[in-house]
Amino acid sequence: MAAGFGFRIIESIERPEREVVERLAKLPTGNVADVMGRFRSMDGGIKPVDQRMRVCGPAVTVMTRPGDNLMCHMAMEIARPGDVVVVNTGHGVYAAVWGELMTHAAMAAGLGGLVVDGAVRDLSELRQLGFPVFARAIVASSCDKDGPGEINVPIACGGAVVMPGDVIVGDEDSVVVVPREWAAEVADLAEAKAAEEKARIAEIAAGQIFMPSIREALRRKGVLD
Repeated sequence: MAAGFGFRIIESIERPEREVVERLAKLPTGNVADVMGRFRSMDGGIKPVDQRMRVCGPAVTVMTRPGDNLMCHMAMEIARPGDVVVVNTGHGVYAAVWGELMTHAAMAAGLGGLVVDGAVRDLSELRQLGFPVFARAIVASSCDKDGPGEINVPIACGGAVVMPGDVIVGDEDSVVVVPREWAAEVADLAEAKAAEEKARIAEIAAGQIFMPSIREALRRKGVLD
């Protein structure tokens, strides 16, 4: 098949400043999601293969058909150190598009992690290696390397839109997508949110256990006098 739709590879993408990515990497996904209106979180089916794993980096996106990982391999070559490969497999959860060997290659290339709306395998080895891998399913079967597939195009992953260069922030709670052009603003807001929560914990420790704003909200609704 001639190259074109279904076999597109876009190598050059814009990425946010590294300093902004490093700031987002220090923040809980809950704070990051909250300051974006509680939007742009992937659904709860996308989980790390080890709950201690955390991922943060610019997205290199991959769209592939179920049961094929040709473009996943190519994406590793295109990605820069620190990038996160984000894959839409077309709901393919019956064949793994990633495993131990690819993880060794990704680590050698200095990549930041993998998020796949689909399946991976070699669970024990992935946990031992410690490379951040987030996926919907674990299965034993491998896949084809035939295509079609596209790299660095808009995709959906876990019900969230991902554009090339968006910042992917993931931990045991969720994976959140921060649009590249908003990354610095989101980092500012999420840092402020984290500081507010730290202050609230200090208030609780000092004896102010309940939030006065809860009763105020109920009074406005006519529930309390």
